[in-house]
Amino acid sequence: MAIKRDKNGKIKRRLGDRFNGRRLRTLPPMMYAVPFIMKERSDSQNYFKSRVDMDVVERFLRKCKQSDSEKLRGLGFMHLLVAAYVRTVSQKPAINRFIAGQRIYSRTEITLSMVVKKSMELNAQESTIKVNFQPTDTIEQVYDKMEEKIAIAKSAGDTNSFDRLTRKLFVLPAIVFRGFVALLRFMDYLGIMPKALHRVSPFHASFFITNLGSLGIPPIYHHLYNFGDLPLFISFGNMYREKIVDREGNERTKKYLDYTVVMDERITDGHYYSSALKSLEYYMRHPEELLVPPETVVDDIE
Repeated sequence: MAIKRDKNGKIKRRLGDRFNGRRLRTLPPMMYAVPFIMKERSDSQNYFKSRVDMDVVERFLRKCKQSDSEKLRGLGFMHLLVAAYVRTVSQKPAINRFIAGQRIYSRTEITLSMVVKKSMELNAQESTIKVNFQPTDTIEQVYDKMEEKIAIAKSAGDTNSFDRLTRKLFVLPAIVFRGFVALLRFMDYLGIMPKALHRVSPFHASFFITNLGSLGIPPIYHHLYNFGDLPLFISFGNMYREKIVDREGNERTKKYLDYTVVMDERITDGHYYSSALKSLEYYMRHPEELLVPPETVVDDIE
């Protein structure tokens, strides 16, 4: 069944859609039942671990530092990983689905959530940012959007609406705070949670990413949150060296970086997830493809 669009090419909203997602109506029968069987994301987590060849990444970043573009000169591994994920979503849109109210939706935006520490001091305040991307974004555009939000988050004090809201709620009695969160859960289930709260909530996003390499430790398998609609969490650790034997039988040292992915298995099947993870690794092995927009953007199913 073809996706219905208006005269401007935008996908038409239909009864049952949410403001941030289009309800999927042509899924295999089992997928409709799974959210009722595995009700929480904590019931539905799959774990994946792989590593990145940092020799390839560092060659790419060295070339970027010689570029005339200020944005390319500032690139780091975090920007590359996010850009690779955004590009993967542009070709494998099912990994950008989410479950709400026991229904499966195709998300209308690609949204990153991440925590930013205002300084590297042990007790420094943290702030959570959300960054919206388009499937056509290049790595330069990803860098620009991320750095804009990160710069704001590193300013002193409460730098976003989520920080300010949480601080206000913290002074409430615990029973009242608990009741407020329960009300939000109920409203979110029905799809009537205020858009203003939805837009600042880090628990409503395409993926969450955390950099543990800055702390000098390997990546963890970070749990998914039952609150919100976040289907995927990526963690990456510090770079390390490992001796390998190449095809000619020579021993040499290579640089690697491990990363983990925790994913909600209910949004798509294992074959599709496998294909998407292979695409993610492909773009990290061929980062030069992220310098230009994708030739085509693939739509999710009807």
